[in-house]
Amino acid sequence: QEKHDEQVQFAAYKQFCDDTATEKKRDIAEEEDQIEVLKADIEKDTATAAKLTKQIAQHDEDIAVWKGDQKAATNVRELEKADYDAMHKDYSESIEALNGAIAVLKKQAYDRPQASLMQVSALNSLALIPDSVKRTIDAFLQADPAESLGVTAPEAHGYEFQSQGVIEMLEKLLDKFITERTDLEKKEMNSKHAYDMLMQDLTAQIQQSTQDREDKAKAKAKALQAKANEKGDLQDTADLRKSDQAYLDDLTATCEQKATDFASRQELRAEELEAISKAIDIISSSSVKGSAEKHLPTLVQRGSALAMLRADMHSTAQARVAEYLSKQARSLDSKVLSALAVRASADPFEKVKKMIKDLI
Repeated sequence: QEKHDEQVQFAAYKQFCDDTATEKKRDIAEEEDQIEVLKADIEKDTATAAKLTKQIAQHDEDIAVWKGDQKAATNVRELEKADYDAMHKDYSESIEALNGAIAVLKKQAYDRPQASLMQVSALNSLALIPDSVKRTIDAFLQADPAESLGVTAPEAHGYEFQSQGVIEMLEKLLDKFITERTDLEKKEMNSKHAYDMLMQDLTAQIQQSTQDREDKAKAKAKALQAKANEKGDLQDTADLRKSDQAYLDDLTATCEQKATDFASRQELRAEELEAISKAIDIISSSSVKGSAEKHLPTLVQRGSALAMLRADMHSTAQARVAEYLSKQARSLDSKVLSALAVRASADPFEKVKKMIKDLI
C-alpha cells in the first residue's frame, strides 16, 4: 500500500515538474525572442539617431551659408544703393542746372544782363559735364566782350545774342542725362527687385530648413528616448530570462533528484517485499510443517509436552526468519526489514506472522 501511495504521489509531482518545466521553457523562449526584437530595435534607433544627427548638421550648415549669403547680398545691395543715390543726385543736379542754363540763354536772347550768364558758368563745376562741353562753355563766355573785360557792374549789357549753338549742345546733353538717369532708375529698380527676390528665396530656404531641422531634432529625441526605453526593457527581460532559467535549472535538478530517489525507494520496496515474501516462505516452509507432522502423532496424548513441542517448532522458525530479515536489512540498508527482524526475534510467533502479512 505504501508503495502504491508513493507511486500516486510521485506521479502527481512528476506532472507538476513536467507542466512547470514546459511553462518555463515557453516563457524563456518568448523572452529570448523579445530580447532579439529589442536588440534589433535598439540598433535601428541608434542608426536613425546617427542619420538624423548628420542631417541636422547639414541643415545647420545650409542655414549658416544662406544667412551668410543674405548678409553678403545686403552689403552689396547697400553699396549699390549708395552708388545709385549718389549718381542719381548728380544726374538730378546736372539736369536741373542744364534746364536753368538753357532757360537763361533762351531768355532775352538779344538783351540780357551779363550777371545772368553765371548760371551757364556754373555748369563747369558739375562732375557729369564732359570736358568738351566745359571747354565750349569757356569759349562761349570768353567770346563775350564784357566778360573778357571783367565787367561785373549790374548795369553792363552783353553783346548781341550768338549762343544758339551752345543752347543746342546743352539741350542734347540734357536729353542724354535724362535718358541716362531713366536708365539708372530702371537699373536700380531691377537691382532692388533681384535683391528682394534673392532675399525672399533665401528666407524661404532658411525657414524650410529650420522647420526640417526642428522636425528632425524632435525625431532624433524620440529615437533616443525609444532607445533608452528599449535598453531598460532589454535589461528587465534579460534579468527575467536569467531568473526563469535559474528556476528551470533548479526545478530540473530537483525533479531529477526526486525521480532518482523515487526509483531507489521503489527498488528498495520491491526488494523488501521479496525479502518479506521469503520470510513468509520460511515460516510456511515444508520443513516446519514436516516437523509438526512427525512429532505430533506421538505426542497427542501428552498435553503439556505437545504445547512445548509446538513452541519449540515456532521458536526455530521465528529465529530463522529473524536471522534472514536481519541479514537482508543489512544488505539492503532497510530500516523496515531491520525493525521487522527485531520484532520477529522478540514478539510471539503468531504476532510475527500477522505483522509480516500486514506489511505486504
